[in-house]
Amino acid sequence: MNVNSQNVSSNSQPRIFNNPERFIEGWYWVIPSKNLRVGEVKSVTVLGKELAIYRGKDKRAVTVDAYCPHMGAHLAKGKVQGNELRCFSHHWTFDAQGFCVDIPCLHEPLPIKLKTWPTAEKYGLIWVWTGELPKQPIPFILELEHKDYDVAFGAKFVMNYHPNSVMIHAIDVQHLNIGRKLSSEVVFEKQEVNPNAIIFNNTTRIGGNSFLFKLIRPFSKHITYNICYWYGSTGMVTIGPDFFHVHIIFAVRLLEGGKSEGQMILITKKRRGIFGGLCNRVVLQLTKILGASFLKGEIQPQMIQFDVKTPIKADQPIMEFIDHLERQKSLMWGTWQLARSHNGDIREPREKWRDTMSRDSMSND
Repeated sequence: MNVNSQNVSSNSQPRIFNNPERFIEGWYWVIPSKNLRVGEVKSVTVLGKELAIYRGKDKRAVTVDAYCPHMGAHLAKGKVQGNELRCFSHHWTFDAQGFCVDIPCLHEPLPIKLKTWPTAEKYGLIWVWTGELPKQPIPFILELEHKDYDVAFGAKFVMNYHPNSVMIHAIDVQHLNIGRKLSSEVVFEKQEVNPNAIIFNNTTRIGGNSFLFKLIRPFSKHITYNICYWYGSTGMVTIGPDFFHVHIIFAVRLLEGGKSEGQMILITKKRRGIFGGLCNRVVLQLTKILGASFLKGEIQPQMIQFDVKTPIKADQPIMEFIDHLERQKSLMWGTWQLARSHNGDIREPREKWRDTMSRDSMSND
């Protein structure tokens, strides 16, 4: 990739990327599954929205709007009865679909429905879908899609910039070649898996004189560096030589003021037996160290606006990521309502930002 390409100005203005009031409709992590026991209800705030989450007798997690539709009592102060949630104030009771099933002072409940949100569990976390019906699955690593795996948690972190901006560090070619001092030039191949997931893949020959590369070189000539982004803020990293890949998920969600809160998840394919289990413990610990190295230096306050004004050829993966992001459905932080443009329309034409970027496309020399 030619990093000496002529600078190109771009007049296009992304509506979603690095916007402190917007995020992509999708699956977002809530809390660790182990933190919600059967019969327990908790108050959580996700992407600026207050919610109540409980686990019924059937062990399923249910997520609902925080306040009772009767007089606004907070439902996290209520009580779980079987698979239903009872408000503490007047004991109105709602089932797992949100329907009111009991009002003590009435013979029959009113036709009232509490807003519920699609909820699922994976990687030891509870996830919530921020729209009506899930259009895509919880983020997953393609290489492990149909395989059993073991999971461990890495660091939980907060960063002073938007999740979309956090994500681009992993595909910032200049950052990788200069900041990480990799042994060879990074060139990414892009693949869009679905409207909400995009992959950037790099497979390169192992070079350099670092201890790690010297250790690996007798066993493999290539190393894979693969990043799959889901919903613009969950990154699935796969890295390693041909014979051994490690997997790290950076699940990030938007905080107030355009900041980010993230959870690192470590994954490895399941190895059977006692020795397989011991091996996986070692692998997950090594993966944790690798994940910490990814975060090192990135969790400090950064004096960067992330306003891409003069992209060059080396920035092509970043521009492709932003283009992919801009074509997704965006919601407003705090309300989860469909984002509107300044003129009152629901959104600008789907391809407007992309067309503008194409007219101002990056130089290929």
